[in-house]
Amino acid sequence: MEGTQPKPACSVSHSPAYRVGIDLGGTNIAVGVVDENYHIAAKHSIPTGAQRPYQEIVEDMKKAVKTALQIAGVSPGECCSVGIGSPGICDSETGTVVYSNNLGWKDVPLTADLQKWINLPCRLSNDANCAALGEVAAGAAKGCKNAVLITLGTGVGGGVVLDGKIFSGCHSAGAELGHTVIVKDGELCTCGRHGCLEAYASATGLIRQTKRAAQQHPESLIWKLCGGDPERISGRTPFEAERQGDETGRQVVDAYLSYLSEGVVDFVNIFRPECVILGGGICNEGARLLDPINAYVCHYCFGGELVEAPRVIRAALGNDAGIIGAALL
Repeated sequence: MEGTQPKPACSVSHSPAYRVGIDLGGTNIAVGVVDENYHIAAKHSIPTGAQRPYQEIVEDMKKAVKTALQIAGVSPGECCSVGIGSPGICDSETGTVVYSNNLGWKDVPLTADLQKWINLPCRLSNDANCAALGEVAAGAAKGCKNAVLITLGTGVGGGVVLDGKIFSGCHSAGAELGHTVIVKDGELCTCGRHGCLEAYASATGLIRQTKRAAQQHPESLIWKLCGGDPERISGRTPFEAERQGDETGRQVVDAYLSYLSEGVVDFVNIFRPECVILGGGICNEGARLLDPINAYVCHYCFGGELVEAPRVIRAALGNDAGIIGAALL
Protein backbone atom coordinates (compact mmCIF):
# COMPACT_ATOMS: atom_id res chain seq x y z
CA MET A 1 0.00 0.00 0.00
CA GLU A 2 2.84 2.38 0.72
CA GLY A 3 5.26 3.88 -1.73
CA THR A 4 6.67 7.09 -3.06
CA GLN A 5 5.29 6.99 -6.61
CA PRO A 6 1.76 6.05 -7.71
CA LYS A 7 1.55 3.01 -9.96
CA PRO A 8 -0.76 2.68 -12.96
CA ALA A 9 -4.33 1.72 -12.14
CA CYS A 10 -5.50 -1.85 -12.59
CA SER A 11 -2.12 -3.26 -13.58
CA VAL A 12 -3.09 -6.87 -12.90
CA SER A 13 -4.15 -9.09 -15.76
CA HIS A 14 -7.82 -9.25 -14.81
CA SER A 15 -10.16 -6.36 -14.05
CA PRO A 16 -10.02 -5.55 -10.34
CA ALA A 17 -13.38 -6.14 -8.69
CA TYR A 18 -13.18 -3.61 -5.87
CA ARG A 19 -13.05 0.13 -5.30
CA VAL A 20 -12.41 2.03 -2.09
CA GLY A 21 -14.71 4.83 -0.94
CA ILE A 22 -13.75 7.34 1.76
CA ASP A 23 -16.36 9.53 3.44
CA LEU A 24 -14.29 12.28 5.08
CA GLY A 25 -16.19 14.19 7.72
CA GLY A 26 -15.41 16.71 10.40
CA THR A 27 -15.95 14.04 13.05
CA ASN A 28 -15.08 10.69 11.46
CA ILE A 29 -13.27 9.16 8.49
CA ALA A 30 -15.36 6.26 7.17
CA VAL A 31 -13.78 3.89 4.66
CA GLY A 32 -15.56 1.16 2.72
CA VAL A 33 -14.43 -1.51 0.28
CA VAL A 34 -17.08 -1.63 -2.45
CA ASP A 35 -17.53 -4.56 -4.81
CA GLU A 36 -18.66 -4.55 -8.44
CA ASN A 37 -22.30 -4.87 -7.34
CA TYR A 38 -22.02 -1.70 -5.23
CA HIS A 39 -22.14 -3.63 -1.96
CA ILE A 40 -19.83 -2.66 0.88
CA ALA A 41 -17.68 -5.69 1.64
CA ALA A 42 -16.13 -4.10 4.74
CA LYS A 43 -16.05 -0.79 6.57
CA HIS A 44 -13.72 0.89 9.01
CA SER A 45 -14.13 4.22 10.77
CA ILE A 46 -11.76 6.38 12.82
CA PRO A 47 -12.00 9.85 14.39
CA THR A 48 -10.93 12.66 12.07
CA GLY A 49 -9.27 14.89 14.63
CA ALA A 50 -9.96 17.85 12.39
CA GLN A 51 -7.90 20.25 14.50
CA ARG A 52 -4.67 18.49 13.42
CA PRO A 53 -2.45 19.34 10.44
CA TYR A 54 -4.04 17.91 7.30
CA GLN A 55 -0.96 15.76 6.60
CA GLU A 56 -1.69 13.73 9.74
CA ILE A 57 -5.29 13.25 8.67
CA VAL A 58 -4.18 12.06 5.23
CA GLU A 59 -1.85 9.52 6.81
CA ASP A 60 -4.70 8.27 8.99
CA MET A 61 -6.85 7.94 5.87
CA LYS A 62 -4.17 5.67 4.43
CA LYS A 63 -4.15 3.54 7.60
CA ALA A 64 -7.96 3.33 7.56
CA VAL A 65 -7.93 2.15 3.93
CA LYS A 66 -5.36 -0.51 4.78
CA THR A 67 -7.44 -1.72 7.73
CA ALA A 68 -10.67 -1.83 5.69
CA LEU A 69 -8.93 -3.91 3.01
CA GLN A 70 -7.62 -6.31 5.64
CA ILE A 71 -11.11 -6.69 7.13
CA ALA A 72 -12.52 -7.41 3.68
CA GLY A 73 -9.71 -9.84 2.85
CA VAL A 74 -8.95 -7.83 -0.28
CA SER A 75 -5.48 -6.98 -1.58
CA PRO A 76 -4.58 -3.60 -3.11
CA GLY A 77 -4.11 -5.37 -6.45
CA GLU A 78 -7.80 -6.29 -6.40
CA CYS A 79 -8.76 -2.59 -6.28
CA CYS A 80 -8.75 -0.19 -9.20
CA SER A 81 -9.32 3.18 -7.50
CA VAL A 82 -9.94 5.21 -4.38
CA GLY A 83 -12.59 7.93 -4.17
CA ILE A 84 -13.00 10.58 -1.49
CA GLY A 85 -16.07 12.57 -0.53
CA SER A 86 -15.15 15.68 1.45
CA PRO A 87 -17.23 18.52 2.88
CA GLY A 88 -16.74 21.92 1.30
CA ILE A 89 -15.72 23.10 -2.16
CA CYS A 90 -13.77 20.34 -3.88
CA ASP A 91 -12.06 20.80 -7.25
CA SER A 92 -12.53 17.41 -8.88
CA GLU A 93 -10.14 18.18 -11.71
CA THR A 94 -7.16 18.89 -9.47
CA GLY A 95 -8.17 16.77 -6.50
CA THR A 96 -7.95 19.81 -4.22
CA VAL A 97 -10.16 20.72 -1.28
CA VAL A 98 -10.44 24.41 -2.09
CA TYR A 99 -12.21 25.26 1.15
CA SER A 100 -13.83 23.27 3.95
CA ASN A 101 -15.15 25.04 7.01
CA ASN A 102 -15.76 21.71 8.78
CA LEU A 103 -12.12 20.74 8.45
CA GLY A 104 -10.53 24.18 8.53
CA TRP A 105 -8.85 23.42 5.19
CA LYS A 106 -7.95 25.73 2.34
CA ASP A 107 -6.28 24.61 -0.91
CA VAL A 108 -5.36 21.13 0.35
CA PRO A 109 -4.01 18.88 -2.48
CA LEU A 110 -5.79 15.87 -1.05
CA THR A 111 -5.60 13.28 -3.83
CA ALA A 112 -1.96 14.05 -4.65
CA ASP A 113 -0.95 13.67 -1.02
CA LEU A 114 -2.99 10.51 -0.52
CA GLN A 115 -1.37 8.93 -3.58
CA LYS A 116 1.99 9.29 -1.84
CA TRP A 117 0.72 6.60 0.49
CA ILE A 118 -1.66 4.62 -1.72
CA ASN A 119 -0.58 3.31 -5.12
CA LEU A 120 -4.00 3.65 -6.71
CA PRO A 121 -5.60 6.48 -8.70
CA CYS A 122 -7.60 8.77 -6.43
CA ARG A 123 -10.60 10.95 -7.19
CA LEU A 124 -12.31 13.65 -5.12
CA SER A 125 -15.76 15.24 -4.95
CA ASN A 126 -18.03 16.99 -2.47
CA ASP A 127 -19.59 14.63 0.08
CA ALA A 128 -23.18 15.48 -0.88
CA ASN A 129 -22.37 14.81 -4.55
CA CYS A 130 -21.02 11.41 -3.53
CA ALA A 131 -24.13 10.65 -1.50
CA ALA A 132 -26.32 11.50 -4.50
CA LEU A 133 -24.26 9.24 -6.75
CA GLY A 134 -24.48 6.44 -4.20
CA GLU A 135 -28.28 6.68 -3.99
CA VAL A 136 -28.53 6.61 -7.79
CA ALA A 137 -26.22 3.62 -8.11
CA ALA A 138 -27.49 1.46 -5.26
CA GLY A 139 -30.11 3.24 -3.19
CA ALA A 140 -33.49 4.92 -3.35
CA ALA A 141 -32.91 6.27 -6.88
CA LYS A 142 -31.48 3.08 -8.35
CA GLY A 143 -32.37 2.94 -12.04
CA CYS A 144 -32.59 6.72 -12.37
CA LYS A 145 -30.13 8.74 -14.42
CA ASN A 146 -31.23 12.14 -13.16
CA ALA A 147 -31.74 12.84 -9.47
CA VAL A 148 -31.41 15.59 -6.88
CA LEU A 149 -30.42 14.83 -3.30
CA ILE A 150 -31.21 17.24 -0.47
CA THR A 151 -29.71 16.48 2.93
CA LEU A 152 -31.49 17.98 5.93
CA GLY A 153 -29.06 18.22 8.82
CA THR A 154 -27.21 20.99 10.61
CA GLY A 155 -27.28 22.66 7.21
CA VAL A 156 -28.91 21.79 3.89
CA GLY A 157 -26.60 19.98 1.50
CA GLY A 158 -27.24 19.22 -2.13
CA GLY A 159 -26.10 16.76 -4.75
CA VAL A 160 -27.17 16.61 -8.38
CA VAL A 161 -26.75 13.70 -10.79
CA LEU A 162 -27.51 14.37 -14.46
CA ASP A 163 -27.30 11.64 -17.11
CA GLY A 164 -25.69 9.39 -14.52
CA LYS A 165 -22.88 11.82 -13.72
CA ILE A 166 -22.31 14.28 -10.90
CA PHE A 167 -23.07 17.88 -11.83
CA SER A 168 -20.71 20.13 -9.90
CA GLY A 169 -20.47 23.31 -11.97
CA CYS A 170 -17.51 25.54 -12.69
CA HIS A 171 -14.54 24.88 -10.38
CA SER A 172 -16.71 22.15 -8.81
CA ALA A 173 -18.37 24.84 -6.69
CA GLY A 174 -21.96 24.39 -7.86
CA ALA A 175 -25.01 22.54 -6.54
CA GLU A 176 -25.05 24.46 -3.25
CA LEU A 177 -28.78 23.92 -3.06
CA GLY A 178 -29.11 25.04 0.54
CA HIS A 179 -27.97 28.52 -0.37
CA THR A 180 -30.80 29.43 -2.70
CA VAL A 181 -33.07 32.17 -1.33
CA ILE A 182 -36.71 31.29 -0.70
CA VAL A 183 -37.60 34.26 1.54
CA LYS A 184 -36.36 37.70 0.46
CA ASP A 185 -34.68 39.46 3.41
CA GLY A 186 -35.49 36.49 5.60
CA GLU A 187 -33.56 34.69 8.33
CA LEU A 188 -29.79 35.16 8.38
CA CYS A 189 -27.99 32.15 6.90
CA THR A 190 -24.56 30.85 7.82
CA CYS A 191 -23.36 31.91 4.36
CA GLY A 192 -24.10 35.58 5.12
CA ARG A 193 -27.19 35.95 2.95
CA HIS A 194 -30.73 36.26 4.24
CA GLY A 195 -33.58 33.87 3.51
CA CYS A 196 -31.66 30.81 2.26
CA LEU A 197 -33.35 27.43 2.20
CA GLU A 198 -30.78 26.26 4.77
CA ALA A 199 -32.01 28.85 7.25
CA TYR A 200 -35.52 27.39 7.08
CA ALA A 201 -35.34 23.73 6.04
CA SER A 202 -32.32 22.50 7.99
CA ALA A 203 -32.76 20.71 11.30
CA THR A 204 -31.16 23.78 12.86
CA GLY A 205 -33.78 26.01 11.27
CA LEU A 206 -36.61 23.74 12.39
CA ILE A 207 -35.32 23.75 15.97
CA ARG A 208 -35.10 27.55 15.92
CA GLN A 209 -38.66 27.81 14.61
CA THR A 210 -39.88 25.38 17.29
CA LYS A 211 -38.19 27.31 20.11
CA ARG A 212 -39.68 30.57 18.86
CA ALA A 213 -43.17 29.09 18.67
CA ALA A 214 -42.86 27.58 22.15
CA GLN A 215 -41.87 30.95 23.60
CA GLN A 216 -44.88 32.56 21.95
CA HIS A 217 -47.20 29.78 23.18
CA PRO A 218 -46.25 28.75 26.72
CA GLU A 219 -49.33 26.51 26.83
CA SER A 220 -47.91 24.35 24.05
CA LEU A 221 -47.15 20.68 24.62
CA ILE A 222 -43.69 21.42 23.23
CA TRP A 223 -42.64 22.59 26.70
CA LYS A 224 -43.73 19.30 28.28
CA LEU A 225 -41.90 17.25 25.67
CA CYS A 226 -38.63 19.09 26.29
CA GLY A 227 -39.02 19.08 30.07
CA GLY A 228 -39.19 22.85 30.14
CA ASP A 229 -35.66 23.11 28.75
CA PRO A 230 -35.60 24.72 25.29
CA GLU A 231 -32.11 23.30 24.68
CA ARG A 232 -33.67 19.81 24.62
CA ILE A 233 -35.89 20.71 21.66
CA SER A 234 -34.97 18.65 18.58
CA GLY A 235 -36.22 18.38 15.04
CA ARG A 236 -38.53 15.60 16.19
CA THR A 237 -40.22 17.70 18.90
CA PRO A 238 -42.81 19.59 16.81
CA PHE A 239 -43.79 16.41 14.96
CA GLU A 240 -44.29 14.57 18.25
CA ALA A 241 -46.28 17.49 19.66
CA GLU A 242 -48.51 17.43 16.59
CA ARG A 243 -49.07 13.68 16.94
CA GLN A 244 -50.34 14.33 20.45
CA GLY A 245 -52.80 16.93 19.20
CA ASP A 246 -50.83 20.11 19.90
CA GLU A 247 -51.88 23.00 17.66
CA THR A 248 -48.59 24.87 17.99
CA GLY A 249 -46.70 21.75 16.94
CA ARG A 250 -48.94 21.42 13.89
CA GLN A 251 -48.34 25.03 12.90
CA VAL A 252 -44.57 24.63 13.17
CA VAL A 253 -44.63 21.44 11.08
CA ASP A 254 -46.88 22.98 8.44
CA ALA A 255 -44.64 26.05 8.13
CA TYR A 256 -41.52 23.91 7.90
CA LEU A 257 -43.04 21.74 5.17
CA SER A 258 -44.08 24.80 3.19
CA TYR A 259 -40.52 26.15 3.21
CA LEU A 260 -39.00 22.82 2.24
CA SER A 261 -41.61 22.27 -0.47
CA GLU A 262 -40.83 25.64 -2.06
CA GLY A 263 -37.17 24.67 -2.32
CA VAL A 264 -37.97 21.26 -3.76
CA VAL A 265 -40.21 22.77 -6.45
CA ASP A 266 -37.44 25.21 -7.40
CA PHE A 267 -35.00 22.34 -7.94
CA VAL A 268 -37.59 20.35 -9.87
CA ASN A 269 -38.14 23.32 -12.18
CA ILE A 270 -34.40 23.79 -12.72
CA PHE A 271 -33.26 20.19 -13.17
CA ARG A 272 -36.46 18.22 -13.82
CA PRO A 273 -35.00 15.05 -12.27
CA GLU A 274 -36.70 11.69 -12.18
CA CYS A 275 -36.79 11.94 -8.41
CA VAL A 276 -35.82 14.15 -5.49
CA ILE A 277 -34.18 12.30 -2.61
CA LEU A 278 -34.41 13.63 0.93
CA GLY A 279 -31.86 12.54 3.52
CA GLY A 280 -31.25 13.26 7.20
CA GLY A 281 -32.88 12.39 10.51
CA ILE A 282 -35.99 14.47 9.80
CA CYS A 283 -36.87 11.94 7.09
CA ASN A 284 -37.70 9.45 9.85
CA GLU A 285 -41.05 11.25 9.97
CA GLY A 286 -41.94 9.32 6.82
CA ALA A 287 -45.31 10.03 5.22
CA ARG A 288 -45.94 13.14 7.34
CA LEU A 289 -42.92 14.68 5.66
CA LEU A 290 -43.10 13.20 2.17
CA ASP A 291 -46.82 13.21 1.36
CA PRO A 292 -47.37 17.00 1.65
CA ILE A 293 -44.18 17.71 -0.31
CA ASN A 294 -45.20 15.34 -3.10
CA ALA A 295 -48.64 16.95 -3.25
CA TYR A 296 -47.08 20.41 -3.39
CA VAL A 297 -44.68 19.41 -6.16
CA CYS A 298 -47.48 17.88 -8.23
CA HIS A 299 -49.56 21.04 -7.86
CA TYR A 300 -46.90 23.72 -8.33
CA CYS A 301 -44.06 22.40 -10.47
CA PHE A 302 -43.98 23.90 -13.95
CA GLY A 303 -46.06 21.88 -16.40
CA GLY A 304 -47.07 19.52 -13.65
CA GLU A 305 -50.44 18.86 -15.24
CA LEU A 306 -48.80 17.98 -18.57
CA VAL A 307 -45.63 16.15 -17.57
CA GLU A 308 -45.46 13.65 -14.74
CA ALA A 309 -43.98 15.28 -11.65
CA PRO A 310 -40.86 13.76 -10.10
CA ARG A 311 -41.27 11.64 -7.00
CA VAL A 312 -39.94 12.92 -3.68
CA ILE A 313 -38.52 9.94 -1.85
CA ARG A 314 -36.52 9.11 1.25
CA ALA A 315 -32.83 8.24 0.99
CA ALA A 316 -32.19 4.54 1.56
CA LEU A 317 -28.48 4.11 2.22
CA GLY A 318 -27.87 6.40 5.18
CA ASN A 319 -24.17 7.05 5.75
CA ASP A 320 -23.24 4.30 3.28
CA ALA A 321 -24.36 6.49 0.36
CA GLY A 322 -21.29 8.70 0.65
CA ILE A 323 -18.94 5.71 0.75
CA ILE A 324 -20.50 4.01 -2.28
CA GLY A 325 -20.68 7.25 -4.26
CA ALA A 326 -17.08 8.10 -3.47
CA ALA A 327 -15.98 4.64 -4.57
CA LEU A 328 -17.68 5.20 -7.93
CA LEU A 329 -15.90 8.49 -8.70
